[in-house]
Amino acid sequence: MSWPDLSELADLPELTRPIDPAGRPRPSDGAVPTGPSVRPELPGRSVPADPARPSVRPELPDRAGPIARADPTGPADLIDLWVIPTDQPEPVLQRLRHLLDPRERARAAGPDRLLGRRFTAVHGAVRLLVAERLGIHPAEVVWRHGPHGKPEPVTDDGRLRISYSASGTLAVLALAEHREVGADVEEIRDARVASRIANRYFPGAEARFLADAPSPAARAERFTRLWCRREACVKAYGGRLVQGFGLPLAGPAPLRLAEVGALGEGPCQVHDTPVPGPFRAAVAVVGERPVRVRSRAWNPPTALAWQES
Repeated sequence: MSWPDLSELADLPELTRPIDPAGRPRPSDGAVPTGPSVRPELPGRSVPADPARPSVRPELPDRAGPIARADPTGPADLIDLWVIPTDQPEPVLQRLRHLLDPRERARAAGPDRLLGRRFTAVHGAVRLLVAERLGIHPAEVVWRHGPHGKPEPVTDDGRLRISYSASGTLAVLALAEHREVGADVEEIRDARVASRIANRYFPGAEARFLADAPSPAARAERFTRLWCRREACVKAYGGRLVQGFGLPLAGPAPLRLAEVGALGEGPCQVHDTPVPGPFRAAVAVVGERPVRVRSRAWNPPTALAWQES
């Protein structure tokens, strides 16, 4: 079972708008200020956020099994996390459709028009960003998939690893060099559904942590944060969601899991990442070397201009 509606180091300043810890895009040297804002306004099919309700970002407890804070010392590998708004105007979608392969275009042409438009936006943006990193045309990107569907671009050197996720009006794409990576983004959901899932599938300490939340909004926030971490870990290993339910993922991020059970060999590092709006996101990276996650906002007009140059 899964949470409802869950899907699945070139520094180019002209495509970059760093995101501050509060989740707001901010200008930087060389950034292009034009184009649509990364902050989504549509609530998708989830329970809409209450604008009068204050943002709840509780600290998670340290006690959650054999985990430790990730070691911040030593040289860090850079992980780029691109934040992609999925509701794009039709002119942008028309240009992105031409980049998709036949299988992707067939999926985008399904009966749900809104899902098809968002699918086109996500997969077109992923192709643009992966092609930019590889130095090829977006239509030349070829995918191979692991036994449980994890995508990977086919390249000569196999250096680039990717993971992407979409939820409603927002998607994220993680790019890593020679490191297995997983990324997940989720819109904060109904606390009642969160409690049912946690009570049935989460470790006991985490289920109690949710039950002890001071309000339904805090419970939904806590659940969504833990769910993003769990999905990110599973995606990093290309595993099945059921293999990640037992992972102890409570505690202040970044986390270091020395063991990951049936998913594979540890360690695995887990980072919470800032995203705008009523969303939470996480990135997981396999291996011992420390990592630094850099959030970047995708700008469709700038990206398409690069593709045409």
